[in-house]
Amino acid sequence: MLADREFDGALAELDARLGERPEFYRGSSATAVVGAEAPSAAQLDALRAILESHGIALGGVEQGSATEELARRRAQRPKGELKLSEAARTLVADFAGARADIAHRRRTGLTSVRRPSAAAAAPNTPAQPSVPLHVAPQPPGTLYHVGTLRGGQALHHVGNIVVVGDVNPGTELVATGDVLVFGRLLGVAHAGAQGDDRARVYALQLQATQLRIATSIAMDEETRKPSSEPEVAFVRDGRIVIAPFSKVEEVRAE
Repeated sequence: MLADREFDGALAELDARLGERPEFYRGSSATAVVGAEAPSAAQLDALRAILESHGIALGGVEQGSATEELARRRAQRPKGELKLSEAARTLVADFAGARADIAHRRRTGLTSVRRPSAAAAAPNTPAQPSVPLHVAPQPPGTLYHVGTLRGGQALHHVGNIVVVGDVNPGTELVATGDVLVFGRLLGVAHAGAQGDDRARVYALQLQATQLRIATSIAMDEETRKPSSEPEVAFVRDGRIVIAPFSKVEEVRAE
């Protein structure tokens, strides 16, 4: 409705509101209700352009006030008596009885709603013991470190440790799970620190000054040459063995 308002301002507000829901009225038709003063042809063209840009066809233009338009729409609404179905009538009676019962219980000092006891509801049913609740432990996570570790630095973690970078001499890595180094491992590495002898130590170049897996210890062998491929350290027959990554399963099976 554009009645009782400045026409150009009403057009701007109309365009903004339709823009908030651009697809909602698309494909519909509209009748513009204007004030006593008829809009000019240019104003009607502007109105039609705004409506068409949102997919709305201008069906007609009527003159009158906003109050008259609302009264006309109310008069067009169908009038009828409210009829209750049999089920609805039953509900009405039930609600009336419930309200009367609640009022009586309040007057006599009782609670508004009856609360049956478990013993009265099932006298012969033995009480069920409550199930104890406990918090499930979280599985160990992985500590992910990017960057070179220098002498004097240390990483301790409950779970696995992954280092993307070199681990220089004087560095210490201690993990309850595996230790993986995407670089040179030249420091101390302790995997399976809580006694897991299935833990492993992986490195692109494994030349640790000391290796520990669970309770097994191995020192660096100065005569061992660096491998051309990644290596893995693991426990076999109570001793730490170092093997190329591609041959780990073969060495374990020997």
